[in-house]
Amino acid sequence: MEIYRYTFSYRWQAILTIIFNLLFVIFNLLSIILLIPFLQMIFKTEEAKYVSKPVYKGITDIVDYVADSYQYIMQEMVEDDPKKALLFVCVTVFIAFFLKSLFRYGAIWHQSQLRMAVVRDIKNKLYAKALRLPMSYYTEERKGDLMSRMNSDVGEIEIAVVSMLELVFREPFAVLTSIAGLIYISPKLTLISFILLPISAFVISRIGKSLKRTAKAGQEQNGIVYSAIDETLGGIKVVKAFNAIRYSQTKFEKINLRHQQLITKAFRKRDLSPPLNEVLGSAVMICLVWFGGVMILDGQSGLTGSKFVGFIIIFSQLLRPIQGIATSVGNLNKAQPSQDRINEILNTEETIEQQVGAIPLKTFDDSIEIDHVWFRYKDEMVLQDVSFSLKRGKTIALVGESGSGKSTIADLLPRFYDVTEGAIRIDGQDIRTYQLEDLHKHIGIVSQESILFNDTVRSNIAFGMDDAPLEKIIEAAKIAHAHEFIINMENGYDSIIGERGNKLSGGQKQRLSIARAIMKNPSILILDEATSALDTESEKIVQGALDELMKDRTSLIIAHRLSTVKNADEILVLSKGKIAERGTHDELMVLNGIYHNLCSLQGIQG
Repeated sequence: MEIYRYTFSYRWQAILTIIFNLLFVIFNLLSIILLIPFLQMIFKTEEAKYVSKPVYKGITDIVDYVADSYQYIMQEMVEDDPKKALLFVCVTVFIAFFLKSLFRYGAIWHQSQLRMAVVRDIKNKLYAKALRLPMSYYTEERKGDLMSRMNSDVGEIEIAVVSMLELVFREPFAVLTSIAGLIYISPKLTLISFILLPISAFVISRIGKSLKRTAKAGQEQNGIVYSAIDETLGGIKVVKAFNAIRYSQTKFEKINLRHQQLITKAFRKRDLSPPLNEVLGSAVMICLVWFGGVMILDGQSGLTGSKFVGFIIIFSQLLRPIQGIATSVGNLNKAQPSQDRINEILNTEETIEQQVGAIPLKTFDDSIEIDHVWFRYKDEMVLQDVSFSLKRGKTIALVGESGSGKSTIADLLPRFYDVTEGAIRIDGQDIRTYQLEDLHKHIGIVSQESILFNDTVRSNIAFGMDDAPLEKIIEAAKIAHAHEFIINMENGYDSIIGERGNKLSGGQKQRLSIARAIMKNPSILILDEATSALDTESEKIVQGALDELMKDRTSLIIAHRLSTVKNADEILVLSKGKIAERGTHDELMVLNGIYHNLCSLQGIQG
């Protein structure tokens, strides 16, 4: 079981937790048993058994030797002064309770370290896996669902780790020691209890199976709740602009209500086990009181009043670990769907993997070749037999209507996806044979949406570079035409820019993205509609920064505004996944085809 493996991933913490739990169980039982000899001495209605000074006969006789020694001491004290005997019992019982509590805290101490270390490791694994998952995963799955798995589902595993230690190592031992004590006092009465207890176990197992189904549905619904929050907050401007606050709130309330109903149902099923088990256990105890009372009244099996009181106290303690087992089983059943959901992420195939024996890409010297590339996404053929070559230091622009395949080509070059057929080569070598880290090192991307992080300006420009000198960061910012607005910010290069850079304007965010690309100093540059979302003034500033960035670099430009690609060495016009036209701006205008029509729509003359 995965949860068992998680629990023992920190072996010594688990072992120490188990040892302290076992000592807790022993002293918990001992604190009760210590009362029985005293009860025998003070019961006026029965004749106390006289015990001579015991003699140690070996390890097999140790239980009787300890019990007789304690009773012998009590016997001597009662004969001398009953009050001294009472004080002795109080002190020894207090010591037993103190040690019981001490060992219980020792178990909790190590258990706390263990459970949080396991949670940390699972989150680390999930985060690392999320970074390696192919881009296709994020177009098909909800980010909120992934966040739910990293929080709520991992939380269920945390509870299960504790339950595993208690279910396997503490509660069964507590049950066995209690049963041993019961058998020692009255084998016949213990046998009767064995006949009655399985009823409770059967009822609890039925509840556990039902709980597992409900818990899975609840965790899946929790992912939907996270997604709804993420989508709404990410698009809060649209929500407000379209007066959709009431609509969004109503939609969320319905989703959240469904989640509340499922989780409430799961909690009710899980929390039903302990009280139901207690009711069944109390019914068993009442039966035992009746049977034991009859046995005492009939003088059967040598059962005395003091022993019977001890039997009932121990049996009441037996119910606690049985209830604990029921609770732990419920927690494990509730955690199993969470474990399955976590494994779905960890076992997701990494379709974009580095080949065994991948070669380094040290320099880019000659050209990029797109050789008869086909690409299928799900059931749709997005690219069909696309071929072109981009020489080092040259610029190729991709234009065409939305959905024609422009961005797909840009995503294939850094291997965010792999081609279905054909090949992409750098310097004559298939990019699938290169080390992924080297391939990404040579490629810089500036996209339409400026992806920035809630950190300082300095950290965003030097993203992914440890200990980058401030001088180089400032130099990159100056080239990107960003230095002036940065130094006017409250803390300059140490200013926090907010989540997704929301403290900056669109033009400022884009210039930071360009500065980041300049800082990386890539050999190959991909510009994916880098200015299409900007106003005219911001576009002019950003375009100047892009011109600086593109100097002496090999560039692949995806453009919506065709005025930005007029000077490209070659323009490829895509339509329905195919190259429909190709040539320079002037050559394509002469053709009077798709490109000419696109330029006319944007008011661009030949």
